[in-house]
Amino acid sequence: MTILTMFILGSFTIPMRVATTPASMLWLLPLVVTISVVYKATKVGRMRLWSFAKESAVLFGSILVFIVVAALILYGLAWIATGQLPSLLSGSTF
Repeated sequence: MTILTMFILGSFTIPMRVATTPASMLWLLPLVVTISVVYKATKVGRMRLWSFAKESAVLFGSILVFIVVAALILYGLAWIATGQLPSLLSGSTF
């Protein structure tokens, strides 16, 4: 093996640090665009620019909506599981 090959293979053993800030979630958008374009490119029989762009945009939007809904549901379940809801319900509102 050459030095370059060993360096490339060795770099996969070190985990990449991924932040958990809301700004780091913006990296999700290029991934969703890529998934929707590649998926539509493999499914269409005849590619026309306008219909391909429209179908890719619809798929992009539906994937993004699904991810947001799933994140909100998981956030709500985590909120309930950590005991935030019982303490909220036991307090008086007056």
